[in-house]
Amino acid sequence: MENIQSIKQRFEIIGNDVKLNRAIEKAIQVAPTDISVLVTGESGVGKESIPKIIHSLSHRKHAKYIAVNCGAIPEGTIDSELFGHEKGAFTGATQTRSGYFEVADGGTIFLDEVGELPLTTQVRLLRVLENGEFLKVGSSQVQKTDVRIVAATNVNMFEAIKKEKFREDLYYRLSTVEINIPPLRERKDDIHLLFRKFASDFGRKYKMPTIRLMDDAIQMLLKYRWPGNIRQLRNIAEQVSVLEEGRTISATTLHGYLPNAGNTNLPAVVGSPKKEGDFSTEREILYKVLFDMKGDLHDLKKLTLELLKNNDTEKVQEENQNLIQKIYGNENQDITEDNGAPVEVLHLPEPHAEQPVTQSFQEDKYHFAEEIEEEETLSLQEKEIELIKKSLERNRGKRKAAASELGISERTLYRKIKQYDL
Repeated sequence: MENIQSIKQRFEIIGNDVKLNRAIEKAIQVAPTDISVLVTGESGVGKESIPKIIHSLSHRKHAKYIAVNCGAIPEGTIDSELFGHEKGAFTGATQTRSGYFEVADGGTIFLDEVGELPLTTQVRLLRVLENGEFLKVGSSQVQKTDVRIVAATNVNMFEAIKKEKFREDLYYRLSTVEINIPPLRERKDDIHLLFRKFASDFGRKYKMPTIRLMDDAIQMLLKYRWPGNIRQLRNIAEQVSVLEEGRTISATTLHGYLPNAGNTNLPAVVGSPKKEGDFSTEREILYKVLFDMKGDLHDLKKLTLELLKNNDTEKVQEENQNLIQKIYGNENQDITEDNGAPVEVLHLPEPHAEQPVTQSFQEDKYHFAEEIEEEETLSLQEKEIELIKKSLERNRGKRKAAASELGISERTLYRKIKQYDL
């Protein structure tokens, strides 16, 4: 078995970071087997080197090695690219075509950006991993293949599974062994080493003296976060090599090539999860307030109707204690006027005995409630419908979660869905 240092020299891997060495060591250990491997890490960290190491040290090294960028193939043609198609399977299929899994039989396939695969293709890939079988597009004949699959992704797979964008069973089949490549910002001792290597390469390529960094420029290089990792470092080394006339680079000069270099020490909130019930826009917050106001209005109408029916304030207050508390909050909490004097809640004056009830009131004692109903605008109903639709979309149609977000019971939500034909 080859040692780590010889593998680095063979595949031109620069760096002595402990995590990087561990990743290479794991690749060397799993190479002789046919175990599926998932390489994870941020974009630009050099994930493509690990599949090459695994293939070159395996018993498949004399067979084909095919690298496929799953994110670069359109969704409509990726099945045909991977598994092939029969003549006439779709418009433009003028002849039978072999896919990558058929061509690489006996070898290794590297599926880069595997997290971008469509769900339908994920099902086909799972079948290949389980029993080595696949179907060409437009064919009913099962074909066998013997390939080693090494996949790579910069996607957080657990988040993708949670959002139902990646199959959980496929993830566990791919990640029999998971190899993580650390980001460049965690490899402080390797940054300057890599920059010197790139600067030397570009000096030879463009036939000019190699650039050198001053001490302050080296410190700036180490403090930068490198969101693009090794790929970004290489591009900056090339830019500085070509554009700068002087061969000694100061921090001031280097600063112009590092985007947002002045904000490297500022704290940032990364990937904070959005809580259930949060609203992304002020407009949705307004709809939520209007929705709550309409509920309070219905409660007030009900309470007013009870008062008009019974003409007994104390009895109504006793029978509707929960409703009063819902509208006004704690029933024992005093409400004060601007001058600080306490105001008694809902103690309306009793009607005087000598004041007869008018004939018009006897004929229509519910006119107050009906007038309120007429004042409700259609726009409020439209906003309520839109709010319910948005809540159902956010909760993927789960009524219980949507009802909880809207602050109403599931039964009420079901009634409104039927009422508005949603």
